[in-house]
Amino acid sequence: MIKQLLIIGFVWPEPQSSAAGSRMMQIIEIFKSKNYKITFATACTKSDNAFDLKQIDVETKTIVLNDSSFDTFIKELNPEVVLFDRFMIEEQFGWRVAEQCPNALRILDTEDLHCLRRGRHQALKDNAFFDANYLFNDTAKREIASIYRCDLSIIISEVEIRILKEQFHVSPDLLIYLPFLLNSITLRSQRALPNFKERNHFITVGNFLHQPNMDGLLHLKRNIWPIIRKKLPKAQIHIYGAYVTEQAKQLNNEADGFLIKGFVEDINLLMQQYKVCLVPLRYGAGLKGKIIDAMLNGVPCVTSSIGAEGMYGNLEPNGFVEDDTKDFTEKAVELYTNKIFWNGKQKLGVTIINVRFDKQLYTQDFLTKVKNTQNNLELMRLHNFTGSMLMHHTLQSTKFMSKWIEEKNKK
Repeated sequence: MIKQLLIIGFVWPEPQSSAAGSRMMQIIEIFKSKNYKITFATACTKSDNAFDLKQIDVETKTIVLNDSSFDTFIKELNPEVVLFDRFMIEEQFGWRVAEQCPNALRILDTEDLHCLRRGRHQALKDNAFFDANYLFNDTAKREIASIYRCDLSIIISEVEIRILKEQFHVSPDLLIYLPFLLNSITLRSQRALPNFKERNHFITVGNFLHQPNMDGLLHLKRNIWPIIRKKLPKAQIHIYGAYVTEQAKQLNNEADGFLIKGFVEDINLLMQQYKVCLVPLRYGAGLKGKIIDAMLNGVPCVTSSIGAEGMYGNLEPNGFVEDDTKDFTEKAVELYTNKIFWNGKQKLGVTIINVRFDKQLYTQDFLTKVKNTQNNLELMRLHNFTGSMLMHHTLQSTKFMSKWIEEKNKK
């Protein structure tokens, strides 16, 4: 019997542009390993950087917001599993899925906790200490409601699992930890990496449309790089990422060795040319794909506690974690100039990938939880009264608002 999975995407997957895109491809790979027939549907316009899903036998469908044509589409497809890409998509389509395919397992892929990122951003703007007052924001009310309405939510970070359990008291039955899923780094691959002497310059990576990346880049330009450059006058920093904005272009300064390079198709070959990766994020959530890329390619990092969150567990980092600007710059210079330190931190990166992100450690547990939740769906939903209550009120409010918009659009 062929099992159907419908993924409703917030955007088309762009694995070369963002960690979120890579993450979506990893989830697709898991379900394909169990012979699911997958349909990816989205209302978003397809960009030039979008992955061609048809190459891997994933059907695609363009859908429309606030339109009953989706009801007809999903009823005919009749999927066993529906995966929502972020809570905003569940808000739009969750009630329609529940009405048309009540027996379908509803999974939310949070990507990261948006309420956590938003709360940290506001605390940064207020120059205040981040606490529960910032965490329990309006986004949290929407996001946690979405988690309760779904049968299972994929959480990328152990820290965010803990926040959901301890701060929001979400049942562990509704959550599953699924970090980045990678192939382990073999000793042969490690030995093939360029060594300390073969590398040069600093690097940082990130989609320029992602606000935490842009804030971190401005912090790097204004506060960190001038100090590093003064101590290492021949060093440069090269900034890569998709969707370069005009604001980012204005930061380019060859005289200061601060170079905006933009989009690159193969980040792996590129990263192996560089000596140190700088990730001075001041707010954010989830796991940082740029640090993963650095570890995969043997580039030690200097990052902040925000960048390091959920990455290392009890292991030593592949570099240094510093929030103070002076300490950050000192560690960056030390890592750049000290071969012994550099070699040790590079090896730690390999250990972190193999111990914490090997896909063999998580894939089967995820599939088992999906299957067990499907097999006990009626009982699980009975025990999740909060979710049933929220779905009821969603049907009474969001449903009729959507129908009103649909009628309005017909005029």
